[in-house]
Amino acid sequence: MGSKNKLRRFKENETFKNVVQPSREEVQNNSLKLKGNWRKGFFKNENPLVLELGCGKGEYSVSLAKANPNVNFLGIDIKGARFWRGAKTALEENYTNVGFLRTQIELVDQLFDENEVDEIWITFPDPQIKFKRTKHRLTNQDFLNKYKKILKPDGVVHLKTDSEFMHGYTLGLLHGLDEIIEYAHHDVYGSDGAPEAVTAIQTFYENQYLEKGKKITYIRFKFR
Repeated sequence: MGSKNKLRRFKENETFKNVVQPSREEVQNNSLKLKGNWRKGFFKNENPLVLELGCGKGEYSVSLAKANPNVNFLGIDIKGARFWRGAKTALEENYTNVGFLRTQIELVDQLFDENEVDEIWITFPDPQIKFKRTKHRLTNQDFLNKYKKILKPDGVVHLKTDSEFMHGYTLGLLHGLDEIIEYAHHDVYGSDGAPEAVTAIQTFYENQYLEKGKKITYIRFKFR
């Protein structure tokens, strides 16, 4: 994407009512007014709140919102020029139950109050395979602790990925921590009884993976 396109999208994001772009300082100083108030303050309702971490172009967040009109979805990514597409589509199609938050995912526990979030989706994250990149892996123990803090006691985390490494790493960690694994499969499209929310929505890149015969893995888990 050219720099002119990026700048145009950044400018357009500033005009979108469904996009929030706090500064890092605002988040770390605990001055983000929406913290603890996302339902009423942003979505203007009391419906469940679901996050998609690393939402990319926002395809999954928008598709989930379309399929679940009584649930609020918030896509989170630092790359605003990417989720511009999802934000624009949501506005054009009048999906009022989906928004986008431009920020670093490592700040997630400072963006939401304890027990504020109902579910978390992690869709096709960078597996960060090199050992020195472990701290950036979105299912490492530090991130899991952040998710546990903001999730409701019965809150659910979904991990959908094309990376067998990420799937195996996460499963091993969850087993070691004795968390509750509700569903796990290394080939979600090749399994019987796969959750419809997982197989009914496919992103552009996911379709490319499937066309190449690549397996898509999925884990749904809870914290004790």
